[in-house]
Amino acid sequence: MSSTGSLRIDRWLFYCRFFKTRVKSTDAVTGGHVKINGGRATPGDRVKCGDQIELVRDRLPYAFAVTAIPSRRGPAAESQLCYEEDAATVKQREIQSASLRQDRMLMPKTDGRPDKHTRRKLRERGRQ
Repeated sequence: MSSTGSLRIDRWLFYCRFFKTRVKSTDAVTGGHVKINGGRATPGDRVKCGDQIELVRDRLPYAFAVTAIPSRRGPAAESQLCYEEDAATVKQREIQSASLRQDRMLMPKTDGRPDKHTRRKLRERGRQ
């Protein structure tokens, strides 16, 4: 880890364990799910200490400041030292994931694959 220098945004996201593969991090950046200092990022954009990154992953928002540049994809404890997350987005993410969990609890339950009647119930629920 170093506090000087820069690294491509797709590599930084992969090294800091936001994505399992570098291809997935590149796809997220290309798809417009990543912003650096408020502007849309491209995979080749360089990240340096002090940059603000906004990310949407699995429909959940992340916002953090870069504190260090990792030299490798190491353990999670090591990668968490490379960024400082915004408390407001952590709270917002917890609220969103709780509401998603609540929605899933209200869905009709089946053992395995839904049958014809359960699929109809699911479709009706989606229309309301």
